[in-house]
Amino acid sequence: MSALTWAVAAVVSDDIGRVLLCQQGRGERRYALPGGRLRPAESPVRAALRDIRTEIGWDIDLVDLVGVYHLTVPTGRTPAGRAGPLPDVLVHVFRARAADGSPTANPPPGCRLSWHAPAALPESVTPLTRAAVADAIAGRSGVLRDARSMPDPDGQPENGPDAQPVSGQPPEQRGEAAADASLRP
Repeated sequence: MSALTWAVAAVVSDDIGRVLLCQQGRGERRYALPGGRLRPAESPVRAALRDIRTEIGWDIDLVDLVGVYHLTVPTGRTPAGRAGPLPDVLVHVFRARAADGSPTANPPPGCRLSWHAPAALPESVTPLTRAAVADAIAGRSGVLRDARSMPDPDGQPENGPDAQPVSGQPPEQRGEAAADASLRP
């Protein structure tokens, strides 16, 4: 079993429905959602507010939790230049909006920010970003999804390009038995 890292990200949208992406200045230069890793004893909400403000330069309002995404590296694959396997990552992805229209700080160097229509995301977007944007735009909340951090040889994430979330919908909509009424609030 690999190590586990906790992270946060947000689907930050503007008034016309575009989403904010960050293109990192290292490696493959893929587009991703703004976010970062949790610090020890830090909640996902606090980490999201801190990391995203640092990365994009704006204060944000978190709307809700889109879902929790489990990223794994396919077995036996170690990126070049790395001595061991990458850790599994659990990412809390939030739906967010900029708190006001003006940046409160400059984003750090190495992250180029740009707005994109959800239906026209760049081709070099991470699999997590593509899945989370689709879930957020569809209005899903409470999604639990497994994904690979590196695509399969055919270029598709582990669950395929049209994978549905394993949660985030009532059980009867997922083709499962309804929850026991005694467990409902």
